[in-house]
Parts: sequence; C-alpha cells; structure tokens
Amino acid sequence: MSDWLIYTGNAREPHDGVDRLPPPPPWRAFDGGPPLPAPGGDSGNRHQATAYRPSDDAVRQVNAALYLRRPLLVTGPPGTGKSTLAYAVAHELRLGPVLHWPITSRATLRDGLYQYDPLTRLYAAGKETDTDDIGRYIRLGPLGTALLPHERPRVLLVDEIDKSDIDLPNDLLTIFEKGEYEIPELARLAEPTADVLTADTGGARVTVTGGRVRCAAFPLVVMTSNGEREFPPAFLRRCVTLELRQPSDERELAAIVREHLGDLADRSEDLVRRFLARAANGTLATDQLLNAVYLCRHADAADRHDLADRLMPYLTGTADDD
Repeated sequence: MSDWLIYTGNAREPHDGVDRLPPPPPWRAFDGGPPLPAPGGDSGNRHQATAYRPSDDAVRQVNAALYLRRPLLVTGPPGTGKSTLAYAVAHELRLGPVLHWPITSRATLRDGLYQYDPLTRLYAAGKETDTDDIGRYIRLGPLGTALLPHERPRVLLVDEIDKSDIDLPNDLLTIFEKGEYEIPELARLAEPTADVLTADTGGARVTVTGGRVRCAAFPLVVMTSNGEREFPPAFLRRCVTLELRQPSDERELAAIVREHLGDLADRSEDLVRRFLARAANGTLATDQLLNAVYLCRHADAADRHDLADRLMPYLTGTADDD
C-alpha cells in the first residue's frame, strides 16, 4: 500500500495515523470550537472490526473520504460488510465508538441532530423542580454528536439510507456542506450556554453556546445502501462512492472464514465450495456461510451439507432449489 494511506485496512494494528491528515481543502475547512478531546473506548464491535478484510478499492475510497472530508456512500447487497467497514475504520484509527444512526422511512433530519423533551420539562415544572437548565431535556442524536468540534473526526454510520423518506438525502446535503446546525430551543435563551447530553454512552454532556454546533474535524460519515433506490445527482456528487460485492473466489472466502472462526474453520473447504455453487443461482450473504461452518463443526449431523443448505436459504433469486 502507498504511504499516502491513513487507513490501511489492518484493524488488528490500531494506530494514530489520522493525525497525519493534511489540512482539508479550503472549501471543506471548518472552525468549530472549543475543541473536544477524542472519546475513549473501542469502536463498539471489536470482533467484526478486527476480522474485516476490506478490498483495495474500499481502502482507497475510505482514504479519499478522509482526505476530502466528504461522506462515503457504500452500496452493495446484504452481507458484504457495508456497516462493518465503519467499525473497522474507527477501530484501526482509534476514533472512538461509532455513532450509529439506523434509518427508517419515518426518520427525519431532526432525529439525527437532537431530541428535545418538553413534556418531561413541563412535568418537572409542575413539581416545582428546577427547569431553568434546559440542557437536561436535550439530547444530541448520532449526527448531532458527530458534528461537535472534536479534535479527531468521529465515525458516523448512517445505516440503510435508501430506506429513508425521499427528502432526507437532500436535507443532509445542507448539514454536510455547512458542517453545523442550530438548536432553536437553545438559540432563544437569554443565557448563552447550556450543557446537553450527547449520543455517547455514560451520560456525557457538552456545552453548546448560542444554540449553534459547528464541527472542527469533519466526521467520517459512512452511509450504507442496499441499492433499493436512486439518489439525486446533487447528493451523489458530494459523496465518495464505494460499491462492495460478495466474495466470489474460494481462497478469499476461506480466508474470511478463518479470520472469523480461527481453528473452527478447519475442514470447511467443502462448505465454502457448496456456498459458491449455491451463490451461482441466487443471492447469499457471507454470514450465512459463517453460521453454517460454525454449526456443522459442533453439530453431529448425519448430512452436514443438508444442514448447511438450511442455513443458507436464498435471499433473492431462484427459490426452486429451496
């Protein structure tokens, strides 16, 4: 790999290479502050992160997103490791826990930025408790937390964005271009600062001044898509894109099985070949193969191939064989 690569794809050897990133392009520079230290803790999915084997193309595109301070749009069928990529990058570059935002058809931009609980505040007022600290009733969402002025970029996983309402991708464009957002409930206060909860675990709180949050290091935003919809050209041209495919080589699949299962992968060559043969007739996911190898190693089945087939039903494609 070339020396320009910050993310190398080897999550088994975490490092601080992200500190070698050059200054951002002038049109992607942000000046939020005061700076917040990098959060402690692991990415949140250590096994998946360290066992992940990214392609050379995936490594290059992740680095392109880091250098250009642009979101990374990752497409591909289920089971290709789209979401795991975010955890692998966060683990290798020591960027702290991944901020996970699972998208549904009802998700809105505000869901990702923050939540305000006026009912709890009203209830507290009825009990004559202190309600002047409005920050107690505001919690930043995954996107809102990622845009805090961290010294190092946070990793934000926007999972299955193709399931969103049609307006969400365009709404995200404005946030990604500005690198900032406003919390109107705080902006209206006479008191300029408020301490609010973040999306990180442990009850972490940060100070927001003037109701405005602006990033310092633009987060690494990994948006996954199963290809169920097309995105507007304005959205696509502001993203670094990456398409992941299912492994189709027996040696590559065997290496993936060994990364995940270690010695349990011994004598699994027949199951790998069976997985590839079935994959020629319909869509399968690699984790189905992992399940089959693990169970066949432990189960005393009379016909291990029949057991494996039951764990590897087609996700799409022909159903005749099932």
